[in-house]
Amino acid sequence: MTRRHGLTRTAVAFAIAIAFLGTNSARAAADFADIRGEITKRHDESVKRLQDWIALPSIAAESLNSAAGAERMAQLARDAGFQKVTIVPTDGKPGVFATLDAGAANTIGLYFMYDVKQYDPAEWSSPPLEARIVDKPGFGKVMIGRGAVNQKGPEAALLAALHAIRGAGRKLPVNLVMVAEGEEEIGSPHIGQIVHRPEVEAALRKCVGVFMPSAAQDPDGVVTVSLGAKGVVELELVSSGEKWGRGPAKDIHSSLKAMVDSPAWHLIKALDTLVSEDGNTITIENYPKPRPISAEERAMIAAAMKVRSEERSKTSLSVKHWIDDLPWVQANERLESQPTVNIEGLVGGYTGPGGKTILPHRAAAKLDLRLVPDMKKDDAVAALRAHLAAKGFGDIEVNVTGGYDPTSTPSSARLIQAQIAVLKRAGIDPVLWPRNAGSYPGYVFTGGPLKMASGHFGLGHGSGAHAPDEYYVIESSNPAVQGFDGAVMSFVQYLYELAK
Repeated sequence: MTRRHGLTRTAVAFAIAIAFLGTNSARAAADFADIRGEITKRHDESVKRLQDWIALPSIAAESLNSAAGAERMAQLARDAGFQKVTIVPTDGKPGVFATLDAGAANTIGLYFMYDVKQYDPAEWSSPPLEARIVDKPGFGKVMIGRGAVNQKGPEAALLAALHAIRGAGRKLPVNLVMVAEGEEEIGSPHIGQIVHRPEVEAALRKCVGVFMPSAAQDPDGVVTVSLGAKGVVELELVSSGEKWGRGPAKDIHSSLKAMVDSPAWHLIKALDTLVSEDGNTITIENYPKPRPISAEERAMIAAAMKVRSEERSKTSLSVKHWIDDLPWVQANERLESQPTVNIEGLVGGYTGPGGKTILPHRAAAKLDLRLVPDMKKDDAVAALRAHLAAKGFGDIEVNVTGGYDPTSTPSSARLIQAQIAVLKRAGIDPVLWPRNAGSYPGYVFTGGPLKMASGHFGLGHGSGAHAPDEYYVIESSNPAVQGFDGAVMSFVQYLYELAK
């Protein structure tokens, strides 16, 4: 880095600190000048740490690099100052439990994931494991790579904050308890085996709450503080001639369909019983009922819709209509309050080039079921199994691969109020949101026996999670969005706020 670039970055870091601390808090900004300087000085090493992490993909669905991923996560924690770091075996992929005792009055929990989604390099404009930094119009310099924003980028920014505080010769203002897993992308089937170990539970009980690092800024600068997340069940339905007792036990010539049943059609007919004709209303018999949307949640959504752009949302999602052509507010009320049955993929028989006249003996559908408050994963699965049996599809295999219950945290929780305080001090009026439509296993913290607050925090921006060209902003040209150093500073500010 040239001296000129170094001075520029220092100036940017100073501007970031002033923004976070408020223009009338020059003394406070000066108090953080040492940490600010460390963030600037360590920028390149912090970015390299993220690039090296992206280069090691741990993919739970493919059992790829799970042991190596846990080892890397453990080493990252040690390097950031955690004194006790343990790799925790489970019936699936290993997790990591780490503690950092700073002698502080307050203790904060961190939830990390080290696994990422699958990827097809042919679909990417930049190799997904090289984590190249490229120019992206409207954003500046971004890092493209699998896991860049989901979730390694924000997690690397949090780790960089710990390095900067220690590098400035300071003690961390809070103690930390980290729980990391390698199965989030397959529904966290064994997260309970990590969290409910006696020593882990004992450490978590000392925490004010648990948060997951995130990149919460939309391109227009809007920041959402979510108070929970939907639950999820990931499963596969399999129809086969062998299990059904009808249809072939191996692929046969398609001409024989005139006298042989089809497992593929059998699956399609079963799927059709799960939802209404338009596919939008769940019709599974005795399915758990969602809690009705509350007046408080309606008010949150109405307020949020005043600052969120419907057209920008449609453009980013590549859609032209909401379900039933609902107005913007009502569409979001439905998003927040309704469970879903979604088909992720359908596979059966021949799908290669040209045709192949066969009657396949097997067909499978990948589904995810999203759950809202008052719904339980186990109840949803039990209802699905019973429904299929009652409708004459009891032979269809229901293979659950992961999932968990919804999660909720009140806005009055200290964990949430600290977020709001940091954001408002930065001149950001955050949007309160009832719950993410997506899912993360916060239930293991908010549910029994711990019953803790849990949430997400972090400035910065990224997008493309689970998709090609996933990115995370490193040097922002958008005044409404922080780059990597700004994200690091947001974590510094949050930890100091939580220390109060």
